Amino acid sequence: MDYSEKIARNVAAIPRSGIRDFFELVQGRDDVISLGVGEPDFVTPWNIREAAIYSLEKGHTTYTSNLGLLSLRKSISRYVEGFFGVRYDPAAEVLVTVGVSEAIDIALRALLNPGDEVIYHEPCYVSYSPSILLAHAVPVPVVTTKQHGFSLKPDAVAAAITPRTRVIMLNFPTNPTGACASRDDLEGIAKLAIEHDLIVMTDEIYSELRYDDESHVSIASLPGMRERSILLHGFSKAFAMTGFRLGYACAPQPVIEAMMKIHQYAMLCAPIMSQNAAIEALENGRAAMLEMRASYHQRRDFLVRRLNEIGLDCHMPGGAFYVFPDIRPTGLSSKEFATRLLQEENVACVPGGAFGASGEGFLRCCYATAFEDIRTATERIGRFVNRLS
Repeated sequence: MDYSEKIARNVAAIPRSGIRDFFELVQGRDDVISLGVGEPDFVTPWNIREAAIYSLEKGHTTYTSNLGLLSLRKSISRYVEGFFGVRYDPAAEVLVTVGVSEAIDIALRALLNPGDEVIYHEPCYVSYSPSILLAHAVPVPVVTTKQHGFSLKPDAVAAAITPRTRVIMLNFPTNPTGACASRDDLEGIAKLAIEHDLIVMTDEIYSELRYDDESHVSIASLPGMRERSILLHGFSKAFAMTGFRLGYACAPQPVIEAMMKIHQYAMLCAPIMSQNAAIEALENGRAAMLEMRASYHQRRDFLVRRLNEIGLDCHMPGGAFYVFPDIRPTGLSSKEFATRLLQEENVACVPGGAFGASGEGFLRCCYATAFEDIRTATERIGRFVNRLS
């Protein structure tokens, strides 16, 4: 059978994830130090794991409301108000999802009609453009640069707006660059959203992981933005809960209702054990989160310093757990550099081109791995770069 005519055209046109494709090369190799997959190296804190275990022991193995456990939504509402400075009604303005990835997907499908345009900043997480395409909309990337710390400037957003623009997608702190957004830039983007009557989707999954005593600002908290923002957040990064697959969306009730329609038919609800664990994370997980953040901070400082000493110019990211060094002076493409580094020195990093065309010439290195592994990895990267020169 010729399956080329059986697969939906918009799906067939979407490339596989550049991250996953590259890491298939890692499978089965010995002595590989991975600075690749963006996952905390910490085990989920015990009190959160215990809450999941206790949930099972009590026989909590049923479906929940499509929106999620009301007890969790109340915890989310309190947390979001305290951390982000925005109040949402837990009964109608909070939706618990299977990770932030699902929240992104259903938010786009709830908002977009075929041909609508979505502005987002690049380099960006690998799912953004495909998720827009799967919603039959048009991705409009706005390039961010090393010279500006990979931050998104309002002037660049303004230049990308057309009559078909419907949504602006933000992700600060950013995967893969670790870039953060200043209040001034967010205020400029908010002004554009209000002037052009746009919705802003803001993915703030790394918001707790800010360094250098810089506080996180959500665009949803700015004047006039609560009514036109979808705040997306979750538990994977700050609380080391990637395998629990739990996220949430906060937005005005009509938007949550539209998202819930898709969620109830596709997922029905998020796992109840994960939801019970998430309540413990929000209520009693701050101390463990701060310990993990302090460790990431130390690793970031070391890795940026060593990469610059090696000769790979690297900006100091303000958040998340990634650095994005410039490898263009080596004369290799991102994929060539990453492939040879893996083959010759057993260090796995992600080619910058996996995060959009503007990521070419860079390398994503994740420092959510043991400090000694980072130290050894930089020694190997140094040897590799010295051979190239």
